[in-house]
Amino acid sequence: MPLAAERQEMILAAVRKHGMVRLSDLVAQLGVTAVTVRRDVTLLADRGLVQRVHGGVALAHRSQTQPMREGVPGPYGPMAARALVGMVVPSVEYYWPQVIQGAHTAVAAAEGRLVMRASRWEDPAEDRRQVNALLERGVQALLVAPATTGDTAMEVLRWLGSLTVPVILVERRPPRELLTLALDTARTAHALGAGLAVRHLVTLGHDRVALITTRQSPTSRALRTGWQEAVDTLGLPPHVGLDIEVPSYGAPGWAGAYTGVMERSRELGVRALLVHSDREAIGLIERGRDLGISVPGDLAVVTYDDEIGAASDPPLTALRPQKHRLGVTAAQLALAKLADISGEWPVHRIELWPNVVVRESCGTAPRPEALQPSMAPDLLAEAGQTLRAGSRRTPK
Repeated sequence: MPLAAERQEMILAAVRKHGMVRLSDLVAQLGVTAVTVRRDVTLLADRGLVQRVHGGVALAHRSQTQPMREGVPGPYGPMAARALVGMVVPSVEYYWPQVIQGAHTAVAAAEGRLVMRASRWEDPAEDRRQVNALLERGVQALLVAPATTGDTAMEVLRWLGSLTVPVILVERRPPRELLTLALDTARTAHALGAGLAVRHLVTLGHDRVALITTRQSPTSRALRTGWQEAVDTLGLPPHVGLDIEVPSYGAPGWAGAYTGVMERSRELGVRALLVHSDREAIGLIERGRDLGISVPGDLAVVTYDDEIGAASDPPLTALRPQKHRLGVTAAQLALAKLADISGEWPVHRIELWPNVVVRESCGTAPRPEALQPSMAPDLLAEAGQTLRAGSRRTPK
């Protein structure tokens, strides 16, 4: 059995050669116990020659990856500088690019580096694989947007909560079954955003607002909750049958389904739609144009997301999630948690309000002739007060 000094030199040689070595491989190579290897690695790490990573050991590169805990000033406390931060997102094609850019901006401002990997929608096994890959890469904090429904997803969430590196959930929160799981979150108040959209339409004289969503996005669930809460809170007439799922724009059968929505709206006298997302709203306007239904003359449309709403014909009134700021917030939270050495870090659950962006697709002036008996003046006043309060509290 090699002596301690010899073992440690062999560990250093292996790490210099491979960059990162698993502890299990070192146990097999050295012919000693895992306890002995961990002790040697701890001594080397204390001397600043290596850094411990999840399941292994890597070279210490202080100038690039070793965080400076004295840190950089930040909104949630001093932030670690020069940290290597990992990020796992479900997509790099829609919604998420701005969030990623925001996180990159915040990490770069603290002289760190962001390393991003893409998982897949609602695939907890892939979420875990990508997180493990980043841990092996040596990241010191994680921003993750994992699946949150199903037994496997809950197992992954519990595992994330057990990691020794700071973990921030982005646009996610633990489900009710794991309500007390101590994971920090930074997310958009999507349900509240749906309520703001309904209230905006109410101030324009509408008392029935159909909700149009697709099945693909977890955001749809939050929008449905906020839409229903607004309908109930404002005392609007029953909205039975006005929660409508459609295929994504361009998917098989989309044109027929969108035509059906527009025809049904005309038959039921519904003159306002809240649509997730922009491409579906544009598709509905296109179908309406073919049927002689004008926007905003015959139908008001509010979109949720505002990726391309300004370029629509007519330009779309939109609820705009603060995606770039969300990425900044999540990264700042991770860096502050990494720098905290008090042992008293409180769990943070941060929500950003989306902004209401008024354009042409739902008109701008109330239409008194559209008011129904149920639309009392105090109801309109409550909606207006909520919108004004939202404008004051929305992050800019």
